[in-house]
Amino acid sequence: MLERRTDIRNVAIIAHVDHGKTTLVDALLKHARVFRDNEAVGELILDSNPLEREKGITIMAKNAAIEHRGVRINIIDTPGHADFGGEVERVLNMADGCLLVVDAAEGPMPQTRFVLRKALELGLRPVVVINKIDRPNARPAEVVDEVSDLFLELARHDYQLDFAIVYTSARDGYAGFEPTVRGGDMEPLFETIVDHVPGPAGEPGAPFRMLVTSLLYDSYRGRIAVGRIVDGTVRPGMVLQRFAHDGSTVPFRATQVFGFRALERVELEEAIAGDIIAVAGAGAVLIGETLADPAVREPLPSIQLEPPAVKMTFRVNDSPFAGREGQYVTSRQLRERLFREVETNIALRVEDGDTPDQFVVSGRGELHLAILVETMRREGYEFAVTRPEVILREGPSGWEEPFERVTIEAPESATGFVIEALSARRGQMVAMQASEDGRVQFAFEVPTRGLIGFRDTFITGTGGEGTMHTEYLGYRPWAGEIGRYRNGALVASETGTALAYGIAAAQERGILFISPGDEVYTGMVVGLHSRDNDLDVNVCRAKHLTNIRSSTADIAVKLVPPQPPSLEQSLALITPDEMVEVTPRSIRIRKMELNPALRAKEARRAKYAAMEGAAAR
Repeated sequence: MLERRTDIRNVAIIAHVDHGKTTLVDALLKHARVFRDNEAVGELILDSNPLEREKGITIMAKNAAIEHRGVRINIIDTPGHADFGGEVERVLNMADGCLLVVDAAEGPMPQTRFVLRKALELGLRPVVVINKIDRPNARPAEVVDEVSDLFLELARHDYQLDFAIVYTSARDGYAGFEPTVRGGDMEPLFETIVDHVPGPAGEPGAPFRMLVTSLLYDSYRGRIAVGRIVDGTVRPGMVLQRFAHDGSTVPFRATQVFGFRALERVELEEAIAGDIIAVAGAGAVLIGETLADPAVREPLPSIQLEPPAVKMTFRVNDSPFAGREGQYVTSRQLRERLFREVETNIALRVEDGDTPDQFVVSGRGELHLAILVETMRREGYEFAVTRPEVILREGPSGWEEPFERVTIEAPESATGFVIEALSARRGQMVAMQASEDGRVQFAFEVPTRGLIGFRDTFITGTGGEGTMHTEYLGYRPWAGEIGRYRNGALVASETGTALAYGIAAAQERGILFISPGDEVYTGMVVGLHSRDNDLDVNVCRAKHLTNIRSSTADIAVKLVPPQPPSLEQSLALITPDEMVEVTPRSIRIRKMELNPALRAKEARRAKYAAMEGAAAR
């Protein structure tokens, strides 16, 4: 018989990126006095990953536990960026309710719709948190109406329409039930969680069952499986079984059982249905597998994820500088690392490529894959990656491709740029609304391949004053060809050290990525040409010494500061015949074919093929 516990609340915090989820968790932890008064805790406490702090976004879902008046509140912090939606799908089934955090000025955004839809599909009880209520341009009444409309569209059950509303300023640490609140503490939010989120239901007397939703690793204990107990009780030393993905069952003994208290992991003597725990001893356990009592015959339903939409090829670095900077450079090491990533990053797919040194990696978006590349780079791996491309599939009426809904807010002066740029990328405008402050909101439906590399163009075109957010819409019929949006490349014609004299001559041809003293090799892209064609340049050329005296004006070389692209910019910048060489110390763009004679031959062949195709049409 199902029993509902009153001493626990399992709550997921979901929101669009930058609406204040992690700051809200900080406020809850501080109000619960998890830390000592003299302890320096800083901000974004759960974002412990250096990449998360650098980029200012949550990448991995995490959990913490807070004791409040005899009730343990298990908090699950989730990412807000659309590219990490797999993390949201992975952990939501551990919760019974959710805090939907919405910015008091921006209102519901594309990712708000995605995370709320996933939460309501699982039957979670929502609490709406209108955050940043102290912003000068806050419009709480209108935002509540927008949230209500979103619930009417997405709710699966009548009780989901009866949601509580709390107004907060997570940065300043206060909450209230009226939009005029400007002080106090987080007690109203704690009360709302306890009163409106139901406790977990389960059968403590039934055989033990738990779905693995996360993995921890310990150098002594090995893999530790994290999940919520659906039914039954577990104790250290119990003999259990693991339902593997391949259909087999693997017996094991639970060596230790851990619970979560604040930010720490504590050992437990017993855990019952509804607890979020970690179990050691399960061997090579994977996310989505079921841990159960030997009497259980069927596993729990696995985690359902939306398929990846973008892929790119990882390959062994074969440039002339290969092996100079990286610690892990072989195909075996690269393959092991990629397949190990899939064990925890379940929204990712890895397949062997056309050759033994190539691997095709698929993910939710550009940022999803770029974070993996950056993580591996910092771990000491050296490799090369190709340009991201969308994953096509064959539908009833031909090829289909992924589409996304793009929501843009930009100054009124940028209206022409936004419409022209996205229309050229096969985008269709579905909404446009001007506001009194001179800004315009747009909504476009655009093929995902049209958005690859668009973000930097958008920032430049709007003068850095525009914001852009995307929402995955699914597969639709192929939208047609999309033109090229980048000039040709300046390609190094010699291997050596770049010199000021050679760079001064090359910078007249376009924008350079390198500085004097940088090492370059034949076939490396050192800049962007001012025209459409690629151009070989010799940046290693030195000025020949003569007996003729030169004036001071001739000796002084004026160099334009280089503009080296970041990793994300490099991935968006490269063309199909280029790659990004990634090492722990360097990011270089290079041609796939380094030999200039072979590149020219291939270019002529492509040109004649295009001419023949045009003549045939």
